[in-house]
Amino acid sequence: MALKLAENALRILRARYLKKDPEGNIVESPEEMFRRVANHVAAAEATFDHQEKVAETAEAFYQMMASSEFLPNSPTMMNAERELGQLAACFVLPVEDSLDAIFEAIKNTAIIHQSGGGTGFSFSHLRPKNDIVSTTNGVASGPVSFMRVFNMATEVIKQGGTRRGANMGLLRVDHPDIMEFITAKRDPQELTSFNLSVGITREFMAALEKAKEFDLINPRTGHRVTTVEAREIFDLVVECAWESGEPGVIFLDHINSDNPTPHLGQIQSTNPCGEQPLLTYEACNLGSINLAKMTTNSLGGQKIDWDRLRRTVRLAVRFLDDVIEVNRYPLPEIKRVSWGNRKVGLGVMGFAHLLILLGISYDSEEGIRVAEEVMRFIQEAGHEASRELAKHRGPFPNFPGSRYDQEGNPPLRNATVTTIAPTGTLSIIAGCSSGIEPLFALSYTRRALEDIELFEIDSLFLRQAKEAGFWSPELEDSLQQTGSIRAEEEIPPQVRRLFVTAFDILPSRHVQMQAAFQRHTDNAVSKTINFPYDATKNDVQEAFLLAYKLGCKGVTIYRSGTRIGQVLTCGLNQLC
Repeated sequence: MALKLAENALRILRARYLKKDPEGNIVESPEEMFRRVANHVAAAEATFDHQEKVAETAEAFYQMMASSEFLPNSPTMMNAERELGQLAACFVLPVEDSLDAIFEAIKNTAIIHQSGGGTGFSFSHLRPKNDIVSTTNGVASGPVSFMRVFNMATEVIKQGGTRRGANMGLLRVDHPDIMEFITAKRDPQELTSFNLSVGITREFMAALEKAKEFDLINPRTGHRVTTVEAREIFDLVVECAWESGEPGVIFLDHINSDNPTPHLGQIQSTNPCGEQPLLTYEACNLGSINLAKMTTNSLGGQKIDWDRLRRTVRLAVRFLDDVIEVNRYPLPEIKRVSWGNRKVGLGVMGFAHLLILLGISYDSEEGIRVAEEVMRFIQEAGHEASRELAKHRGPFPNFPGSRYDQEGNPPLRNATVTTIAPTGTLSIIAGCSSGIEPLFALSYTRRALEDIELFEIDSLFLRQAKEAGFWSPELEDSLQQTGSIRAEEEIPPQVRRLFVTAFDILPSRHVQMQAAFQRHTDNAVSKTINFPYDATKNDVQEAFLLAYKLGCKGVTIYRSGTRIGQVLTCGLNQLC
């Protein structure tokens, strides 16, 4: 198969994914990279007495990746059949309330980052600032101060020579240091390797709704330290998120209501982008199906090719389960927990492009309906594939006692099957829109992998504009300035309706789209609720409350232009 990759995709592959010799010269082609990954992952088939299927499965895996129908998470493509051999993207590590435990976690973080993974932590177990330290007769410095140590360690570890480490830092809303945590990134130089999320509880939301006070609890003693108005905390979260996009919020009770193994403990944190809740010492490998490839021509235009989608889902679940077998885990504790639950996270990319191909506007009711229909299908097909694997390979070892362990329920091979990841660089390689996001803009500048700047005009729009005959140098100039066609009256209204961009869409519709996918996703959904620069704090507040009401597991907002060096900018570095 001759690969058809755009120049920006090739730039990304050359910079970070393709093998290099000791002098830094590239020594493999994109085709060879996909062969390397396919062969390495398919070798797991021999573990299950399918030696005769190894070559056949490797070819199927190769075709699925080379056609951009499916791509695994970046560490799998970077590290398969290489020295590191670490193929998972997501990890959560414990941070317990002792100096030894904290610095053990920092050491383990460095090991994971060096292997190409990202890490999440809950700092909620650490005693608050100025609390007693009996061994020294001193006082504690609090969670935020220790987060700075994690941040510094991350800054000096380059992930396997491929990408810099990323962290999720979570603090429960009832921790006495919650105000310091919420405001920690008002200084843009602070905690630069962290995404921050406040762990929201059901009790807090009840106090907020009833305009009541809320207790802050010392995790060391379990005793109340002080009482504050729930509204005071919530308003500060809203204000800081409005200022810079951080912190986000994670709804801990929503996450744990779907915890497949509550008998093993509560989920306390997620991976850096929030889409993968995990137990401590747990890892997960992800992959995404390119929905823009899942269409077929019909008399009325294009429609979803459900048979093709089902085949891709089944093969992708097999691929991800095989990754668990061949993965070289960075810590023995992580291997033990990961093999016990065998979590995988199959998601999607290219959703906005799928809607355009179907002739459906992203912000329409029909767009929400298609989101739910597609994800329900993937969820059902994915679980069917996992059950089929369990027949031949056995269920995940911690199946007994899990929420699936009920009379009449066939066992699953994997404790979770689906996750919606952001697919930043993967969508560039696949040449499609990212994750479940709308088009950010029709032309935009993207900072990728920290040191690569890519200018893009949306390929689907460019093709349709040329086919319909309204592409012109003047339109290209306009797009480079604004990234949008909403004011271009010479463009047919139906085209303007289809190529709606992130800032043309009401925040409430963004939240509704996230919730539609969440209803049929085992883990969580990575999506940014985009706001224009002139959005108000009240707009942000309403998005947080709606996300909770609709059952989202977390929410991240971003008001354009409020952060130095934002990843995407409209046109040639213009604010949207």
